[in-house]
Amino acid sequence: GDAAFAGQGIVWECLGFSGIRGYNTGGCLHFIVNNQVGFTTSPQYARSSPYPSDVAKGVQAPIFHVNGDDPEAVTFACKIAIEFRQTFHRDIVIDMWCYRRFGHNEGDEPGFTQPLMYKVIKNHPAVSTLYAQRLQAEGVIDANWSNEHAMRFVQALEQEFASAADYKANAADWFGGRWSGLSKPADPETARRNVPTGITRKLFDSLGRTLTTVPEGHNIHPTLSRVLDAKKTMFSSGENFDWATGEALAFGSLLSEGYGVRLSGQDSGRGTFSQRHGVWVDQTTEEKYVPLSTLPHGRFEILDSPLSEFGVLGFEYGYAGAEPKTLVLWEAQFGDFVNGAQTMIDQFIASGEAKWLRANGLVMLLPHGYEGQGPEHSSARLERFLQLCAEDNIQVANCTTPANYFHLLRRQMARPFRKPLIVMTPKSLLRHKLAVSKAEDFQGESHFMRILSDMNAPADKDVKRLILCSGKVAYDLMEARDASGDKNTSIVRIEQLYPFPSEPLIVRLKRMTNLEELVWAQEEPRNAGSWSFVDPYLEECLTEANVGPTRARYAGRRAAAATATGLAKRHQAEQAALVAEALGHNVRKEIRRQRSGGKKPITPPST
Repeated sequence: GDAAFAGQGIVWECLGFSGIRGYNTGGCLHFIVNNQVGFTTSPQYARSSPYPSDVAKGVQAPIFHVNGDDPEAVTFACKIAIEFRQTFHRDIVIDMWCYRRFGHNEGDEPGFTQPLMYKVIKNHPAVSTLYAQRLQAEGVIDANWSNEHAMRFVQALEQEFASAADYKANAADWFGGRWSGLSKPADPETARRNVPTGITRKLFDSLGRTLTTVPEGHNIHPTLSRVLDAKKTMFSSGENFDWATGEALAFGSLLSEGYGVRLSGQDSGRGTFSQRHGVWVDQTTEEKYVPLSTLPHGRFEILDSPLSEFGVLGFEYGYAGAEPKTLVLWEAQFGDFVNGAQTMIDQFIASGEAKWLRANGLVMLLPHGYEGQGPEHSSARLERFLQLCAEDNIQVANCTTPANYFHLLRRQMARPFRKPLIVMTPKSLLRHKLAVSKAEDFQGESHFMRILSDMNAPADKDVKRLILCSGKVAYDLMEARDASGDKNTSIVRIEQLYPFPSEPLIVRLKRMTNLEELVWAQEEPRNAGSWSFVDPYLEECLTEANVGPTRARYAGRRAAAATATGLAKRHQAEQAALVAEALGHNVRKEIRRQRSGGKKPITPPST
């Protein structure tokens, strides 16, 4: 429509892709049905340019303006447009100047807002009438032919309308072609069940060589050289595998098994936090070397995308729908910026299967975590995704180990169905001394763990306080608990928030026969994060397990309008306070002192 083409940002974002590697489709024909009104808004109030197509001038796309009352002229314009697209593989636009005979629908009254135009339209013959009269005048048809075919068409419409009354959509009607071999999960339990995603030692070692071998004559950056030396140490010792290496192992193993992998985002090649280094740039020639692209069988793409969330995320959603045998990932520069793509999430990712019976396996990587970087670089708005969760529509995870992240990515391809996956990826955990995995964690019969146990947990019978959490706050809690000498508190990480892992959590709770308190701890403010989502699940689990407490206690930041503070000292005080509160230490007096003007930051009791 004319109002949408001129007014919607997605139009420009798609035009902006037209000449970019990884997003250029070989040319697109844009057809504007220019009916000179957007709902009830006249053109002079809908745009600042003469034509709705003027935005296409930004990419030098040819633009045809054609009269919608002349079907042959429209057809001729379309033929030229198609020939141009096939010859030059660039975008082209047709602006069909026409009108809307009724209002926004047949029951609407357009005369309220465009009375003069609709007086003209009311007396203007329909396109079919004008064209029939022209053909009759030229001797091509007679009046009987025109009337007869009009009646046939109306009859066909009536038949289709009648048959629609008994039509029932086939929930599996898209599992053909490239989707053959995939299906919809038979039941919710099937969708939640894990599958083995470990790899062989032989493949593991082979990928290690690929990820650490620099081609002869390729001059890499000195810092990257040190990174690769550290990776060699990981593979030789079998210890301390970090987040980026776990991710690369997931990608490489999938490629070796014949799957494709496509990762895009504003800084995906290097990684926003200089953690990935998926592309090695020669420091003399700027020639690029992509280690994973050298693997046989599967195709690997890693793209630094345009500065766009809305358009790029929509593009990747479409790519994942067309290529179900490819792991398609979109990475936000910071998770906070995903709100620029909220329309794609609401309209497609969360509801596409329910509304249009179309499955999709897109992965969204959203850096999330509170490190004192302020309200634009802390929160991927986890709560918004959790509010959209229902009917096993999407998966939401917040992993804390490289191996679990590895298995989570591989699980996307290993199961015979596809569901969108939302991952709260870390920032500080990318290099955290405790957020590491061992070689055996990636191999054999290992698989994704929906919940992870405490690294230094007391025996189940000794647990009096169980702290549940998700994400990097777990390590803050463990370090503070261990330093304080607390022997009665266990910390369990919920790695997958939806579908919520009630079954394994209930099993864990039943073993804690002396449990007195259950705490949910989170970094996000009380009106954000996971608390509102998990609270009813936790109550159900406690009832089912029939252990001490009946409700969970919240430990975290107060409700806040902004996602995070931008002052480092305030962040440290808030973080230490929530950790102490979760562990049951009395810090409320100190918090009041802080707010009344005290300058000494709150620190965990152990220090």
